[in-house]
Amino acid sequence: MPDAETPHAFLAGGGETGALIARFDWSATSLGAISGWPSCLKTAVSLLLRCNVPIVMLWNADGVMLYNDAYAAFAGHRHPRLLGSRVLEGWPEVAAFNGHVLDAVLRGETLSYKDQHLILNRHGVPEDVWMNLDYSPVLDEAGRPAGVFAIVVETTERHHAEQRLRIAQEAGGVGIFEWFPDTGRMDVSPEYRRIWRLPADVDVTDSLLLGLLHPQDRPNTAKARLDQPNPLEYAEYRRIDPATGETRWIARRGEAISSPELGARRFVGIAMDITDRRRVEDDLRESEARWRSLFEQMQEGFVVGEAVRDFEGALQDLLFIEVNPAFEKQTGIPAAHARGRTARAVIRDLPEALIARYAEALASPEPTQFEIHIPSLNRWFESRARAIGTDRIAVLFLDITPRKTAEQALQLSENRFRLLAQSMPDHVWTATPDGTLDWFNDRTYAYCGRPYGTLDRTAWTVIVHPDDYGPAMLGWVKSRQDSAPYEAELRLKRYDGVYRWHISRAVPVLDAMGNVSRWVGSNTDIEDQKQAEAALADLAASLEARIEARTAELAHAEDALRQSQKMEALGNLTGGVAHDFNNLLQVISGNLQLLARDMAGDPRAEQRILSAMTGVSRGARLASQLLAFGRRQPLVPKVVNLGRFITNMDDLLHRALGEAVEVETLVADGLWNTLIDPGNVENALLNLAINARDAMDARGRLTMALSNAHLDAAYAARHADVLPGQYVLLAVTDTGCGMDAATLEKVFEPFFTTKPEGKGTGLGLSMVYGFVKQSGGHIKIHSQPGQGTTVRLYLPRSTQAEDVLVDVEASPISGGSETILVAEDDDAVRETVVGLLADLGYRVLKARDAESALTIIESGMPIDLLFTDVVMPGPLKSTELARKARERLPDLQILFTSGYAENSIVHSGRLDDGVELLSKPYTREALARRLRQVLDRAPASGPRLSPAAPLPAEQAPAPHAPAPVPVSSVAVPAVATGHTILLVEDDWLVRSSTLDLLEELGHEVLEAADGATALDIMAKHRIDLLLTDVGLPDMSGVALARAARANNASLPILFATGRNEAQGTDLGAEVQTIGKPYTTDALARMVDDMLAGGESRV
Repeated sequence: MPDAETPHAFLAGGGETGALIARFDWSATSLGAISGWPSCLKTAVSLLLRCNVPIVMLWNADGVMLYNDAYAAFAGHRHPRLLGSRVLEGWPEVAAFNGHVLDAVLRGETLSYKDQHLILNRHGVPEDVWMNLDYSPVLDEAGRPAGVFAIVVETTERHHAEQRLRIAQEAGGVGIFEWFPDTGRMDVSPEYRRIWRLPADVDVTDSLLLGLLHPQDRPNTAKARLDQPNPLEYAEYRRIDPATGETRWIARRGEAISSPELGARRFVGIAMDITDRRRVEDDLRESEARWRSLFEQMQEGFVVGEAVRDFEGALQDLLFIEVNPAFEKQTGIPAAHARGRTARAVIRDLPEALIARYAEALASPEPTQFEIHIPSLNRWFESRARAIGTDRIAVLFLDITPRKTAEQALQLSENRFRLLAQSMPDHVWTATPDGTLDWFNDRTYAYCGRPYGTLDRTAWTVIVHPDDYGPAMLGWVKSRQDSAPYEAELRLKRYDGVYRWHISRAVPVLDAMGNVSRWVGSNTDIEDQKQAEAALADLAASLEARIEARTAELAHAEDALRQSQKMEALGNLTGGVAHDFNNLLQVISGNLQLLARDMAGDPRAEQRILSAMTGVSRGARLASQLLAFGRRQPLVPKVVNLGRFITNMDDLLHRALGEAVEVETLVADGLWNTLIDPGNVENALLNLAINARDAMDARGRLTMALSNAHLDAAYAARHADVLPGQYVLLAVTDTGCGMDAATLEKVFEPFFTTKPEGKGTGLGLSMVYGFVKQSGGHIKIHSQPGQGTTVRLYLPRSTQAEDVLVDVEASPISGGSETILVAEDDDAVRETVVGLLADLGYRVLKARDAESALTIIESGMPIDLLFTDVVMPGPLKSTELARKARERLPDLQILFTSGYAENSIVHSGRLDDGVELLSKPYTREALARRLRQVLDRAPASGPRLSPAAPLPAEQAPAPHAPAPVPVSSVAVPAVATGHTILLVEDDWLVRSSTLDLLEELGHEVLEAADGATALDIMAKHRIDLLLTDVGLPDMSGVALARAARANNASLPILFATGRNEAQGTDLGAEVQTIGKPYTTDALARMVDDMLAGGESRV
């Protein structure tokens, strides 16, 4: 609140400002209420209020202002707003100066400025102010500077007076004299002598000067006019130099000075040399005369005008000061009517655009040229305006109405022409008389694909074929010279870069005088005509050559077709070959593994068996590579972070590459995940690493760089097999020998290798290529001889979280006592699988096809797992068998096995969800682990088959089907016994080996060579597990499993197949597939997993 109501003694006698201080609300400032001011502040305020000198005090670091009445007068309109304000805000125009003063004095310094120049805004406009300023600190009770005491004395008027005096003193060129007419004597200054060219030692008299004047000027001297009131009033004389004859003009002025005490007359005056000024004036008069003559005689209208502005300085009108006689001719307005009046008064409805143009000219040092239409005069004018000083302007103008009328008519005609030209199917263009092309219709730009207007002048030549430009230009030049029609054939580039033949024609447009005023031309596409002519010419010239070329072209097309068909056929062939091959390998592998148990303790036999198993592994790897190349390899993709994945492969890579190869892994920050099959990407990387090692002769550097990559639409357009999107890039670079271009073209072809004979299969890079393509990726290879090789794998990005990869192969193997139904059409494979399963402790049931397996399932025999081949003969497919088996046995585990993946369980190169597949050939260990993996997921109660219903006639076992052969179980430690397995396998080798395996595992094994026999067995016996081959002679293993599940919905079903495809995916739980070949351990594990629960299936 203000302190006005509280008396403050220290403000007494403080005048108007003291009263303002008392009423001011100081609580809003950093000073606070007056009642709380320190005594030092009150004392300083009391002192300054009683002084007549302008004083202002700046208190504390804010510089809060307190001042007296004298300072209030100095502040002008800023008072009283300055009171209580911060000095930097109160005087913003000198904030920097005051900021320096405030900082210095509050540090304890004193400052003094004399005639300090500042620019202040005290009366609404900036003004130059000179002041004497003295600043000293005001100390608080502790002796510290608390404020600034400033004495302000303005010296502006004194400064101006001194400045004017100095200018007068420095002006020069003025001579001073005293003249005593009674004696003729003159006292003169040195400057006077210089002006009159008088030597310093010559006495100056009026007679001397009279003799130097031009004769015509002598009657006008002061001596001749002494009788007049002021003989020395202003006059100009011509002074003639006797030596040179030069004439100079001298002006003089003076006045009489009375001397009563002397009784004599005296005159004092000054003289100046005005020769230069007279010459300028003479030149000006002469120039004025010439200008006036031109002004009066010129045909263009001419106006000298003066700006009429509003209070803000904006131009509002133009006052006509001078107008020449042509003004009336050009405008129809009498010059006398315009002179001395404003433009708005003279011209009705004056366009605002004209005033804007005048304003533009007044603001520019350069002339302003424009055309404008005055509606009230119905005339067009071409004007050129230029500023004369700041507020005057000279305007030269010409009535161009006839020209504009002609131009408008021409424009109308031009518009009609262009409208017609735009509707024509040909290219239409125009050119100026000198041949410069200045317009093309839209059809031309649509053809060449360039922006509108980019072909004008000489730019059109960019679409002309280089070979045609020269001849076309020669003809164009000749036509222009002769004013004759033009015609030429030339090729023009289309928007897609293709040149097409056109015939270009042009005709001159002549004016009334017969001169060319314009050229009009067109380009007509004659490509089809030229091609027809060329074709006809070629046919006439060399029909035989054309036939040969056509024949070669056809042969090339046929070769390309054959190559494409060959690659497709090879891909299909690999599936069938792999299936049969893997079945054979399964038979060999299974029997070798069973034999290994029989021959345990015989070193020679064990070594031979080990060598044979090594051969099986190599054969399996070859089959896998064939499947990868043919994109038939079943993929089980996982979300993988390749950075961590490859890091975990370090030991494996170092063992494969050897100590002399340095391995460097570079992983970019923020690496994306990718969806790939981990096992296949590991194989691909090993293949690339081994190829690199061989290329480097086992010595060098291998770099694996991982980063994120984006392949855009432009890249995809150049590579037909690439989809645009985000990828994880794996680049493998070696320092090896590199490859030439010819080798690079064939590097992905199957069986092509650069290694010595016997050192490579030629399938390594083919496998990598097939795997990447099957994974939805892209592969590129770059190499140069002696520069090494880089292979780039682009694998599709996954935005899902990384999957946890579990190394199943690291777990110990174990068998089981469950019942496994083996559905396998290959007798040898089936018998081998039965032997392996028996060896692992499982009870085994056998079926040679899906129908037989389904019969066993529907017979009511307990089955824990269906192990079925994917590809089997007969109308019932393995997948259908699995589905029907699951209908009968919902808890049945199903494991498919196959030598290659067909489309029944693999789509887009990937296993269907929920499908379990064991690829052939497989080892006993792989079979054992996979069986246990599948069986251990089964419910604790195990699969159960509902009471078997009487089979329909069409499903009754065939009368010729052999009776089931019970197999006495062989006790195997750590494996449960007492389970009955129905082994269904038409291949007696497979059935025999598998039966032996199952017996060794301690299971009771019933066997069948076909589905009908198997169904008959299941109708008569309790079965714990149906182990069936997928391909049986009379039905598929899947059909057999489905029939078995119809009677026992929980019967475990184990499919055995060499096709590496999960079977019976529609049969629900307790269905597994084991791929051939499989090991005893793998079979034992699988059977044990599927029989987990310990209860018989009824």
